[in-house]
Formats: sequence, C-alpha cells, structure tokens
Amino acid sequence: MDGDRRGWRQCLLSGAVFAVCMAGTTLPTPLYGLYQEKFGFSELTVTVVYAVYAFGVIGVLLLAGNASDAVGRRPLLLWGLVFAAASAVCFLCATGLGWLYGGRLLSGLSAGLFTGAATAYVMELAPYGGAFRATFVATAANMGGLGCGPLLAGVLAQYAAWPLYLPFVVHLALVACSAAVLLWLPETVRERRSLSTVRPQRPSLPPQVRAVFGPAGIASFVGFALFGVFTSVSPAFLAQSLNVRNRAVEGLVVALAFFASTAGQLAVGRVGVGRALPLGCAALLAGLALLAGALRWDLLLLVVLSAIVGGAGQGLAFRGALSAVAEACPANRRAAVISTLFVVAYAGISVPVIGVGVLASPLGLEGAGLVFIACMAVLVSTAGVYLLRRPVSARA
Repeated sequence: MDGDRRGWRQCLLSGAVFAVCMAGTTLPTPLYGLYQEKFGFSELTVTVVYAVYAFGVIGVLLLAGNASDAVGRRPLLLWGLVFAAASAVCFLCATGLGWLYGGRLLSGLSAGLFTGAATAYVMELAPYGGAFRATFVATAANMGGLGCGPLLAGVLAQYAAWPLYLPFVVHLALVACSAAVLLWLPETVRERRSLSTVRPQRPSLPPQVRAVFGPAGIASFVGFALFGVFTSVSPAFLAQSLNVRNRAVEGLVVALAFFASTAGQLAVGRVGVGRALPLGCAALLAGLALLAGALRWDLLLLVVLSAIVGGAGQGLAFRGALSAVAEACPANRRAAVISTLFVVAYAGISVPVIGVGVLASPLGLEGAGLVFIACMAVLVSTAGVYLLRRPVSARA
C-alpha cells in the first residue's frame, strides 16, 4: 500500500513537471497583440513566429525522439527544462523580432524533448497495474498544460503589472521548482547507454500500416492545424472583429480548445477506436463550420463553441489515430511509425498557419480564415468518408 502511494505521488509529480513545460509553449499566445504594438509587425509575422515552434519540435522528434531510451528520462527532461528556461529568458529580453524567433525555437526544442520522454516517464513511475490511470495523468498533463499557458498569461497580462514580463518570470519560477522535483524523482531507465548510440529516426511506413495511416494522418494534421489557428491568430480576430480586448478572455478561449481535447482523448476509451476516428473527423468538421460562422457573423459564442467542439474532435481523432496506427504496425517498427505521425501532426501547426498569415494581407483575417476552413474541411471530410467505408480495427 505504501509503495502504491509513493508510486502515485511520483507519477503525479512527474505529470506536474510535464504540465509546466507544456504551459510554457503556449504562454505567449495572448501576448502576440502586445508584441505587434511594440515591434510593429504583421499577421504573417505572427504566424511565422508561432510556426517556428513546430520546426523545433519536428527537428527533435526526427533527430533525438528516442534519446531518453538510451541516456535515461531525467537527463533528457532536465535539458528540456533548460530549453524552457532559455525560451522564457528570450521573451524577457526581447528588444526585437529575433528574440521572439529564438524564444519560440527553444520552446519547440523543449516540447520535442518532453513529448515522448515525459509520457513514458509518467507511465513508468505509476504503480504496477496503474497503466490506464497513468495514461490519463500523461494526457491531462500534456493538454492541460497547453491550456493553462494562455490562461495564465492572459490573466496576468490583463490584471497584473508588466504584461510582457510577469508571465515569463512566473514560468521561470515554476521551471526552477520543476527541476528540483525532477532531481528528487528516481530514474526509470535501468540500462543506460551513451548519447553517441542515438541515431536519427527516419519517417517510415511499413506496407500494412499505409491504409490506415493516410486518414489517421489527415485527421491529425487538421486537428493540429485548427489548434495552430486558435493559438496564433484567434487573439487578433477577437480584438479586431469582435472588439474583445480582454487578454484573460483571449487566453480562456484558447485554453478551452486544449481542455476539450483532453476530454475528447479520455472519451476514446468509451467509444472505442473504431468509432473515435470518424467521430473525431465529424466533430472537427463541425468545429470548422462553427469557426466559419464566427468569422462570417462576428459572434463570440460561435468562437467559444468552435473551440470546444473542435478541441473535442481533435482529442478523439488524434488519440484514435495513435491507437489505430500503433495497432496496425509491427512492434519493432511502432516507435518510428508513431514518430512519423507526430511529424505529420506538427506540420499542421506550421504550414497551414503560415498560409493564413500570407492570405491575411490581401484577403483580410476573416477571408484568410475562411479559405483555411474550406481547405481543412475538404481534407477532414475525405478522411471521414474513407473511415466510414473502411473502418479501422476495433482492437486498436
């Protein structure tokens, strides 16, 4: 009994460290408007600054996604916290656009190191037989942390002094506490190897996984693209079109999408993977339709509903995609295939988001958003129809 209690305490503490790191990656979301006023850059620049984060994550996933299996979980997670702290310092020192690019890149490196290693660490620290509950802890820490970032920054920016500085000072303090906790927690990798043994992971798809990977990858891409738009340009839309200039409200709207994603991922256990992917695609399509209505009629309620419905769809689709892909591929290729799925997903928060920024100048933010929605709706509808005609295995 005491061992179980100690195991769950360690599991929850590692989840808290995971959440702190992920919160730092979305912390600047409600502050982009303030940076625009300070440095005088366009919506395109906002989307590029945001997308630099995805390039950092993808680079780490490809080059060192399996490094914690060799060197251990704690060393890699400590490096992730170092990058998170360096990112906060860049934003604190920001006197020009280059600092913002540097901060976002470092944030991406931090998230890339944490994504796989922290998930494995949380599950390994849980007591024997607690895999399902540990999965919930990891999921809640990941998406909950992403949601807490804009909420924390929005509240501090709206109701406290130094809006461009205080959120990052608070995050630095949380990172320092997280490092102390991580040094106290035990290492779970028993046989460690040198970092020189780690090799880059090439994206690869065995023949038996290709049929399910296509629709799973499309659903993941669209879900992450929807998140990308919410976290990069929704504050500008709320301010310019809806005259909502409360940073706390901006942060809350973005946070709702991530919290809804957590609920969607948890629902997969109830609905089953066979139905989670098509249901996720349908919810994503509904979320896109609500966002189109919000852009067309300038209604805050539709923005909020879009965040909730689209976020839940993203959670359903992405966890369903992970499970389906993992089930379809051989065990000795599973890690490489899942890394490939993450690369596709994170491409969704870079390429389409930059496209919205490019179109914002000639079409306006609303016109660019409608073009984005139309393209994503075609993709997710195609994936949904395919999954209805060829459902994935219920065993996934």
